[in-house]
Amino acid sequence: MTALSIEPIGIIHSPYKEKFAVPRQPGLVADGCGELRLLPPYNQAEAVRGLEQFSHIWVLFIFHQTQNGGWHPTVRPPRLGGNARVGVFATRSTFRPNPIGMSLIELKGIRQQGSEIVLELGSLDLVDGTPVVDIKPYLPFVENIPDARAGFAQDIPLADMPVNFTIEAEQRLLQEVRNHPNLRRFITQVLAQDPRPAYRKGEQQSREFAVHLSEFNVRWRVENGQTDVIAIDKR
Repeated sequence: MTALSIEPIGIIHSPYKEKFAVPRQPGLVADGCGELRLLPPYNQAEAVRGLEQFSHIWVLFIFHQTQNGGWHPTVRPPRLGGNARVGVFATRSTFRPNPIGMSLIELKGIRQQGSEIVLELGSLDLVDGTPVVDIKPYLPFVENIPDARAGFAQDIPLADMPVNFTIEAEQRLLQEVRNHPNLRRFITQVLAQDPRPAYRKGEQQSREFAVHLSEFNVRWRVENGQTDVIAIDKR
């Protein structure tokens, strides 16, 4: 079979400006919402006619930040602590033979903005700028299977890392409360997932991390099993 050519139909806009700290599944961070802006020639109202009747959509996308990293027949899923290897096709690893991912995301609305068609999305797990190659409506009668088995990912991942804010970070939250009233909850829910690489989660020594979330550079320290947000700087 000859190679296939696939082109993006739209681009994701999300508060996650880098791969680090993106939730591992949609729906885990309530305020981590975004948009899908359709590209020409697909930005036509006719192309999404009737889609507003569906509450959720499957978004098929390209792992554009890791697509040049190649693939391996086995990978180390974070849910297994980053130590055990399983087959790549038994995971949702970004390092795949074809760098295609999929996410089930709430569709909050559709709006026409000038010549643009914008899909307003709920909580997502996609980095800003992700190219989307297809959209399909979610069909509960066939895709909701309560008794399905999910191997090592049967249960929702824990989000139990305690998150505290230093006095300086609290002051920044107060300064931003008018424009970003849910900023504390957003940062807390992202960091409670403990976005550190799996191999670092057993470390005892204090270590600082930083990530670009929305329009802020957030810095935090992990020490003694808890996270302390030490700075929230406007970018």
